[in-house]
Amino acid sequence: MSAPIVFFDIAGPDSKALRRFYSSLFGWAPESAGPFHVNVEAPLMGAFRQDPAEKRLYIGVTDVTTKLREIEANGGSIDVPRFEVPGVVILGLFRDPAGNPMGLVELEGGKPKIP
Repeated sequence: MSAPIVFFDIAGPDSKALRRFYSSLFGWAPESAGPFHVNVEAPLMGAFRQDPAEKRLYIGVTDVTTKLREIEANGGSIDVPRFEVPGVVILGLFRDPAGNPMGLVELEGGKPKIP
């Protein structure tokens, strides 16, 4: 049996601002301080890459373009607008207010939408 991922954290100079950002945009419900729970797709897919890209968490949403607009309106920034990897997935890349690199995956019926 392989070792599971059991925890993640998202760091920045203003943890209250990060809690507000992720709660309002993705419905995560962190307590005022401390750990919280989010839904995950199981098994969680991953990839090893050779390029110099940064580590990212990818969050599933129904509309990448709309969510990127909301991210910008809430203090985040867009690294790469919505794009398609034919036969694989639809993505968008952003940074939260603390500059952490994150990604979006467009979902359809609760599963990644394959263009």
